[in-house]
Amino acid sequence: MQKQILIIALDKRSEALRMAAGLTLLDDPVKVALCGEAGADAEEHLDALDFADVPVQQLEPDSDEGMRALAREITTADAVYIV
Repeated sequence: MQKQILIIALDKRSEALRMAAGLTLLDDPVKVALCGEAGADAEEHLDALDFADVPVQQLEPDSDEGMRALAREITTADAVYIV
């Protein structure tokens, strides 16, 4: 049975993206919610996620719309990692 995995990249965004790229080795679908800008050091991880067809949704943490979108993603995920 597949589990929906959500990575929330909040404080250590580059590390969260690296973790998400590693989780693509599993058979479970992975999604990423990126709160804020990824930073220049995260380009390699973003490229790997793009290659693996992992959806990366960039959210503005201070906006109501961004928080509603994040809440929707959390409620549909089976496992949530906040990094």
